[in-house]
Amino acid sequence: MANILIVDDEKKIRHILGIMLGCKGHKISEAGSGKEALALMETEAFDVVISDIRMPEMDGLELLRHIKKMEIPVPVIVITAFGTIESAVNAMKEGAVDYITKPFDEERIILAVEKAVGVSRILKENVKLKRELKRLTQKGEIICVSKPMQKVMEVASRVAQKPDTTVLITGESGTGKEVVARFIHNHSPRAKGRFVAVNCAAITDTLVQSTLFGHEKGAFTGAEKSKQGVFEYASGGTLLLDEIGDLPIEAQAKLLRALQEKTIQRVGGNEAIKVDVRVICATNQDLEQLVKEGAFRQDLYYRINVFPIHIPPLRQRKEAILPLAEYFIKKFLDPESNGQMQLLTQGAKKILMNYSWPGNIRELANTMERAIILAGLPPVTAEHLEFLRSSQTSDHPDTRFSLDENGINLEELEKDLIKQALQLTNNNQSAAARLLGLTRSKFRTRVKQLEEGS
Repeated sequence: MANILIVDDEKKIRHILGIMLGCKGHKISEAGSGKEALALMETEAFDVVISDIRMPEMDGLELLRHIKKMEIPVPVIVITAFGTIESAVNAMKEGAVDYITKPFDEERIILAVEKAVGVSRILKENVKLKRELKRLTQKGEIICVSKPMQKVMEVASRVAQKPDTTVLITGESGTGKEVVARFIHNHSPRAKGRFVAVNCAAITDTLVQSTLFGHEKGAFTGAEKSKQGVFEYASGGTLLLDEIGDLPIEAQAKLLRALQEKTIQRVGGNEAIKVDVRVICATNQDLEQLVKEGAFRQDLYYRINVFPIHIPPLRQRKEAILPLAEYFIKKFLDPESNGQMQLLTQGAKKILMNYSWPGNIRELANTMERAIILAGLPPVTAEHLEFLRSSQTSDHPDTRFSLDENGINLEELEKDLIKQALQLTNNNQSAAARLLGLTRSKFRTRVKQLEEGS
């Protein structure tokens, strides 16, 4: 059943069409003029409009122009007793889907309406897709030009509507895990609440429980007053636990209890405090491997892995590189700059497409900021991206060391390996430690020893 609006200044015509289509189960509304029809379309959505061409005040062609200008997603069938080739062509140019002359045949009208209903579905789907794309690109600066990212945002949109579901976002450093987490929050029923992000790798082992759950006055040296943890602070909203794989094993048990019971207990306190928060976890580590190694609790892994979302690295969605690069260039330009100017030369595009982007989108954003500073004004050329070529080479240095008469300086070799690991992980010490097979604390200790010895 379709919702049809019949527009004609002749009441008899409206009545006849109403009977024809009403018998087929369609809902019928009537308007005696183009202005009256527009007023109805402002308050009600119609699937099909059937309009006469010749009407006083506003004729059918003018009505078509207004519908197009107002971007109302409705197909229009025009009817007239003065049928000419010229009027038919004009109607089609203005967007009419069909053209019928009076006196009209009932079967012809029914077939035209069936065709228009199909067009209506397509128009409404296009509007829906445009709105969804607008949603995806707002409140999170997400550029969805690749199929993998479109799929990521599709599932993120779905889970956003389930405000209590725990989400685990995985992906390499710099792929946009926090951006996706913010998108889920902003498009969820919790959007009016706080979005609180905590980097678990940046919290010292001694303060992690206090940071998450808060503490009471006098709970430890320096605790001069009671303090809320992030679970309490984010209550009613969303809590992102970034780098969840770096959470100390001692704190994992308390996190598991908080997720299961939806209660927390401050350090040094006895009271069970109820919290209402959606938890999103993010990591660039293989949590299943950490579970096998005993570095991550298996029960916690299953508890946070309710709805997994994996963000592919930029090298696996190369079609996004150039649109993202141009987007970042525009961000760094004066808003009054000419929007039609060339942003990237072919040489620059080639360099961007051939680079491996180990730091993913974060590295791309930093690269384009540096390039536009060097360029001053677009376009960015291959010369402005020359530093990427040397970086690509240094990312894969010759690591074959051989003994000579002076032997090998092991300390210099270790420094070089640490430097390479930090370059490959965009200075993320936790990730660099994992590349070298070290714990985070051992890595930091070795870096400190090497710095003191230099």
